Parts: sequence; structure tokens; C-alpha cells
Amino acid sequence: MRKVFANGLLLGLATALLVTLQSCKKEEAAPANPNDYVNSWILENMKEAYYWTDKIPTSPNKTLAPEPFFESLLNKPDDKFSWIQENYQDLLNSLQGVSKEAGYEFALYYADNNRVNVLAQVLYIKKQSPAEQAGLKRGDLIDQINGTQLTASNYQTLLQQISSNHSITYRPYDYSSNTVGAAKTISLTTVEYAENPNFLDKVITVNNRKIGYYVYNLFSTGPTASSTQYNNEMDAVFDRFKAAGITDLVVDLRFNSGGAETATVNLASLIGKGVDNTKVFAKRQYNANLTQQILNDPSLGASFLSTKFTNKSQNVGSLLRNNRVYILTGPRTASASELLINGLKPFMDVYLIGSTTFGKNVGSISIYQQNDPKNTWGMQPIVVKSFNSLDQSDYGNGFTPNQADADNGAQLPLGDPNERLLSLAISHIVASGRIAAQTQVFGELVGHSFEIKKRNSDLVVGSKILE
Repeated sequence: MRKVFANGLLLGLATALLVTLQSCKKEEAAPANPNDYVNSWILENMKEAYYWTDKIPTSPNKTLAPEPFFESLLNKPDDKFSWIQENYQDLLNSLQGVSKEAGYEFALYYADNNRVNVLAQVLYIKKQSPAEQAGLKRGDLIDQINGTQLTASNYQTLLQQISSNHSITYRPYDYSSNTVGAAKTISLTTVEYAENPNFLDKVITVNNRKIGYYVYNLFSTGPTASSTQYNNEMDAVFDRFKAAGITDLVVDLRFNSGGAETATVNLASLIGKGVDNTKVFAKRQYNANLTQQILNDPSLGASFLSTKFTNKSQNVGSLLRNNRVYILTGPRTASASELLINGLKPFMDVYLIGSTTFGKNVGSISIYQQNDPKNTWGMQPIVVKSFNSLDQSDYGNGFTPNQADADNGAQLPLGDPNERLLSLAISHIVASGRIAAQTQVFGELVGHSFEIKKRNSDLVVGSKILE
């Protein structure tokens, strides 16, 4: 078996599988275990790469189906993040923002204090998606999926249905009058959709301050792992900000639950003041065995245990007043988003507005076997803990915002200066004290549509490909 390790994350060690055949009478032969081949592969790679490798059970039950077997190896409750998928290509697609969907994301709230019915409020609509073509808008309120009312007891089941063609009953929200219209039902088709994370950028001028506003919804370099399309578009956004002479920067990561470390470094390198390829953005901590392998490999060595910023001509750090960046956060701001916050903190004032972030200071790799008809599974185990250049990694419970706001009210269009969180940032920038009111507030937050996506809350630091 030949091992190929993308991004140099793990070491290519020669392995041999020794199979001992023992003679026995046919009637005494133990029944074959159909899961042994895949589960042996899972166990071998988990023992090598898993961050908590010393916590793996000594005699796991290899007769289990692959998914429960993988789950049985995890270090609960510390590891809430590792996952496995039957088709590794689906896993890789999900990490690049490619999924079967209609193109809308939403937050779920209790409809009232009785905590029985649930409603879903649309957070954003993806461009050129079936949802956009159907006229769905940010702020619209969804009551039913496939004709069934959303409730506290059934919403998780109903959410599983939206990856196929489905109908929704919703009430359109009119932000100009802060009213909702009569209920209507529409049918939505699902497609294989590649989400471009560069959702919105604009320059807002207030009191002679030029504020760059950037909505970035997923850390992905491009629609495929080898593509740099999205990073190139990100560079172009900051080139426009630099040309406009922005004085302040607001990065909206409310809907960004993670993604690729390489995209994170790209964004950090465009923001930080005085950063370049000699400065450490993040440090990596692997399990003891893997760390020693890395240190012993002359092609890797100690330098591999840290990630540097890159040189970016589009960097705007020197333009920002008070050496400060504003980041808008929500409860699903996670993983790679938190890595960005943590990595920038030693170099500038990172001012957070919104909700406490998710809390994930560990990262994963994709492990899969190519060209093996007996094994199509892909794993995404946690293999690394992240620190910044000051050796800080104290965000396992999330980052607490400087200015807390639940952001569960009326949803004005993103980029509107009166939109709730953006207005808070603008108010702090120009010291006006003017804050947009929350004119429509719902009950307690129940969850988000992001949670049904496999890429939810991921920081992907590389991949291990087996051939």
C-alpha cells in the first residue's frame, strides 16, 4: 500500500500487513466479519493520527458497522467534532462548500414561551440558487416543511428532508415596514451547489470614515481542494478596500462555521498589521508519536509545527485606525473563524460584536482510500490543537464578544448600515451612540441549519490520501 500525505501533514511510512493463516477444520472456522477490512483501516489510521490516540480503547469491537466503530474510538466528551462518512467524495465536497441543497440558511427559534412550535428565520440566500430563484429573502419566517408544522419534537427530523426536493410554508418579511405577510407555500428543488464564501463586500462612508464591510461565510480556497478561485476573489476584495483607502474594517463571520486553514491564513494575511511570511500565525500540537515523527523527518522538522502568515500586497493592516479589526460573531462562528481571531490577537485589537463563538480550538484532516472498491469511507478525525504565536489556546468555550448582542430580531439586508450588528460596529467606529433597534424579537434560539451540514464547525489542516 502506498501512502500519499497532502500538505505534508503526516509522514509517509512504509507499512506491511502481515496476515497469519491458521489451519482449522471448516466446521470450526469463525464466521467472517464483513466489517473487518474497513474497521482495521479505521483503527490503524486513528492510532497514528488521532490527537487523543492514548485514549483509544485497547480492544474495540471490530464487528460493529464502520460508523459506530469509529464513534467507539472517540474520546468523549472532549471530542465532539470527529466524524466519518461512507463516501469520501461526499466528505471532500462538503468541506469545499459543495452540498445537495436549495440554497438558504436559517436560525430556529421557539415561536413563543410555550416552547412547542418552532419557526425558522432565513439568515441569507445563496446567489443563483433555487431559493433565490423562488424569491425567498433574508428575514422570511418558515413555519412548515413538506406541510408539517415545525415543533420542538420534530424539527430535527424535518430538517433532514431539505436535502431533497421539498416544500416550505413561510411568511415573507417586509423590512421597510417591519411586518410579515400572509403565509404562502412554495416548492424548492435541490441541486449540487458550490457555495462561494465571498458573499458581500462594500465600502460604507460615515462621518469621513471609510468602512470596509466583508461578509465571508466559509473558509474555502475554491470549489475543489486544488482550486484557489475563492482565495483569489478574496484578494480582489481587499485590493478594492485598499484602493478605496478604507479607515476601518468589519468582517462578518456570523454564518462562518469553519473550513480550510489555508483560506484562514490568506484572510489573516490580508488583515494583520506588519505581518509577513516571517511571522507566526498559528502553532500546531499533535499527539506525541506524530510530533516525534515530524521532528525526525528532515523534510519537515520543527518548522512544520507552526504556520506563517503570507506576503500580501493587498494587506490593509496599516490603513486601519487604532490597529483594530471588527468581527461580527454568532453562536455558529466556529473553528477556522476562531483560529483567525486567535491568530490576529497578538498583532492587533480584535473587537468582537455579537454572540459568544462556538468554541473549537482543534483541527482535523481528511483520511480516505483512493481506488479501493472495498473501502469508500472517509474520516475527519481531530488530529491537532491550535495555538497563536503567544502560545494561547484558551477558547475551548468560545470567545466572549466585546459587545454582546443576540441578533435575533428583524433581519435587514446584509450591508444595510441599519442592520443590527453592522450598526453596532458603525456606532463604535464613529462614536455616534446610534444603534438600530431590534423591533422584532423571537423566543429562545433552538439551532441553525448549519448544524445539519457535515462541514459544520470544522478546521481542516490537511489530508491523508491512501492509494
